[in-house]
Amino acid sequence: MDHTKSAAVFAQAQTLIPGGVNSPARAFGSVGGTPVVIDRAEGPWLFDVDGNRYLDYVLSWGPMILGHANERVSAALCRAVSRGTSYGAPTVMENKIAEQVRKMIPSIEKIRLVSSGTEATMSAIRLARGFTGRDKIIKFTGCYHGHSDALLVSAGSSAATLGVPNSPGVTAGAVADTIPVPYNDFQAVSEVFQAYGDRMAGVIVEPVVGNMGCVVPKPGFLELLRQKCDASGALLIFDEVMTGFRVARGGAQEYFGIRPDLTTLGKIIGGGLPVGAYGGRADVMDAVLPAGKVFQAGTLSGNPLATAAGYETLRVIDQTADFYPRVASAMSRLGAGLEEAAAAAGIHARFTGIGAMGTLFFPPAGREAPSCWAEASACDTRLFARYFHAMLDRGIYLPCSQFEALFTSIEHTDEFVDMTVAAAREVFRSLKD
Repeated sequence: MDHTKSAAVFAQAQTLIPGGVNSPARAFGSVGGTPVVIDRAEGPWLFDVDGNRYLDYVLSWGPMILGHANERVSAALCRAVSRGTSYGAPTVMENKIAEQVRKMIPSIEKIRLVSSGTEATMSAIRLARGFTGRDKIIKFTGCYHGHSDALLVSAGSSAATLGVPNSPGVTAGAVADTIPVPYNDFQAVSEVFQAYGDRMAGVIVEPVVGNMGCVVPKPGFLELLRQKCDASGALLIFDEVMTGFRVARGGAQEYFGIRPDLTTLGKIIGGGLPVGAYGGRADVMDAVLPAGKVFQAGTLSGNPLATAAGYETLRVIDQTADFYPRVASAMSRLGAGLEEAAAAAGIHARFTGIGAMGTLFFPPAGREAPSCWAEASACDTRLFARYFHAMLDRGIYLPCSQFEALFTSIEHTDEFVDMTVAAAREVFRSLKD
């Protein structure tokens, strides 16, 4: 494929924007080369400025579960923009999206809209501390909860991809009350609660990790977190920015049958526009200003465009009876096909998928898919980079990191999945040669 225009645009961007990108995940830092510059998108397809077409498995890093430029969402946005883009005052649509979220995720009795997933998780942590009057927070190594100082320690995603798990500018004091624990480590969780139980404000966890690749909880792990929080009076926070409305209608908490005290949301809840939210038990949420004393505010919170797009997205999902069987079937078909294609070429690969998210890992020979960051970080990132570029050359747009999940949408039909698997067969044969 010719990427001449993309290269020129990116070269200019590097003179204007740090690293040429406005989020590190968009850089090709771990795979090398120059990012393609996107011009437009439709359904499951991306089109770059050079005129190349790609079958998209990034989907704006998760939000576009309906595919790009969905007719109903686009129409809702057109109606909203014609009435103005921001008011800084209450709107009916804020009530509508709150009611829709509460209908789909019953643990969310009250909700506060914000402008990003980072803002949602940051606010949820402050709320947990303010509500309990305690200071300690458990987070899990390799889980990424946005770039607020208190949570940017032992992070996954782009922090791991770029080899900077602890960012310069984050002081020791900022993370002094954040306790990193290995994901899926039952003993470590129990030991931390034994040591700090009466000082634990909460536990924040990606119930299915999407930021060291897709890593699922071991049986009983989420149940243990619920049990320990109940026993100590700490709050259990599910970061469902990625898994919310993606692994199931009611998110990972519905899938696994665990009810958290607080939930953070983003991505799909905005239908492709910048948005986030945190919500949960009414008594906890009523501690937020102005009902309570825990401060949080935002000029663009509840923005009428974001709420319109998010509300229509959730309505389409809710009104489509076979929505989750379809997107999950596409993911499982993709995973089985990719594993088979790799095995046929003599390449050891393992796929982990749940709902409409998944990752093809390249673990050391004989090992299964990772269950924690130590195992994920042992995967062959050089092989992944070769695989990524070879798939890109064949028109398949994958996340540019071994440590990011890929996604399917309702637009990813069996035909498109089979097209992807066929490309992978060619790629794996070429990589083995």
